[in-house]
Amino acid sequence: MDRRQAYLATWLVALTVAQAATLLAVYRLFVQTRTGQAVDTISLTANWIGRDELERPVNLVLNAMSVVSLALVTALVFFIAVFRRRFLLAVVATLVIAGANLSTQLLKLRGLRPDYGIDPDRVDVGNTLPSGHTTIAASVAIALILVLPRAISGPGALALTGWAAFAGVATLAAGWHRPSDAVAAFLVAGVWASAAGLLLVAFDRTDPPGSGFSRPPGAAVLLVLSGLGALALAGVLLWLTHDVINWSIEELSPRRFLVAYAGGAVGIAGTACLVLGLVAATVPYLVPRRSPLERPQPDLPPDSSIDRVS
Repeated sequence: MDRRQAYLATWLVALTVAQAATLLAVYRLFVQTRTGQAVDTISLTANWIGRDELERPVNLVLNAMSVVSLALVTALVFFIAVFRRRFLLAVVATLVIAGANLSTQLLKLRGLRPDYGIDPDRVDVGNTLPSGHTTIAASVAIALILVLPRAISGPGALALTGWAAFAGVATLAAGWHRPSDAVAAFLVAGVWASAAGLLLVAFDRTDPPGSGFSRPPGAAVLLVLSGLGALALAGVLLWLTHDVINWSIEELSPRRFLVAYAGGAVGIAGTACLVLGLVAATVPYLVPRRSPLERPQPDLPPDSSIDRVS
């Protein structure tokens, strides 16, 4: 492993640890504390805002996610990578989807949600962190960003991030999940993305990661900056929600509900932009050159033997 690959591996390890630590912090704050549960519950209870207008697109996106559709998209991801002659990348992208979704189901089983009397109507539901539907959207988006050809990677990353962010917000709008559930799902997928990237650094010998450093696409920079800005705004909105957690739900005004709902939705979207933006920014280093199929072939000279009539 040369110096560039060592730097890349260090970056991926740092990303893995940072996202795992943030995931743990989200769980400890929004599940294990009364304050966090209260903020989450107020955001979820406010999902009546715009429900009529959002019901159709929300149901369309959420109902499209199933075991069958996940299997079909996973097969598509694998096919794109194999078609580009990136066989290890095909395995790694598939691993991100399978690992993230399996981890989410295991975390749901292992996680405990103490009953602080905050949300008695949903106390029998148990732990809902992370969101399964959001994990599907996040892992599929990340896998596609990994395998897309360089020519369409920028617009593709923007479109996939928008779709994944909407899917995460849709789980809140539908009343299926609290904001922290969707945020945790993006972090689970991000952990698997950076950890799987280490496999490319360690084992890709045909086109070694780090061998052709290039500037991250503008779309990736835009996503990261947008994510940071959205998370800062969400922090302010959720802090304003924290200011009224000791009020009963019946005492909250529509404006208070709107602040809480916006804070949750913006936090989900901001996490999506940041996690997927970091993936998009790292991909040019993990997959630095075009595969043989995508490399331009040299023009043959006019008097080439191929052009001669035998």
